[in-house]
Amino acid sequence: MLNLRMFAVAALVASVSLGGMLAKAAEPNTAAKELVSYRLEKWKTTHSEGEKADKLVGTLKKLRCEVKVGSHGGHMDVNYRCPKWQQMALKSHEEAHQWEAWLKKLGFETKHAH
Repeated sequence: MLNLRMFAVAALVASVSLGGMLAKAAEPNTAAKELVSYRLEKWKTTHSEGEKADKLVGTLKKLRCEVKVGSHGGHMDVNYRCPKWQQMALKSHEEAHQWEAWLKKLGFETKHAH
């Protein structure tokens, strides 16, 4: 019986600690002033090579996009989509516009809020 109580207390402490960590992770970054929302409902493909392709794939994954990579003819096909709206918080208006332009160049819909 004592072991069961100790287990229950340990589980409660762990859940409270984890809940606190999740709450902090969900809080918006107070230093960020600009929000850019983005989505790309249908799959899009771009051709890329070498380090540039790796960087593109890494960036798209960090942006929480679905990414598939294939290679042929000496280059890589990077297929990507992001069907649900995602959001990034940025520190400056200029940085937000740069990201928004980059996303639009890749075919994303964007929304920019201050």
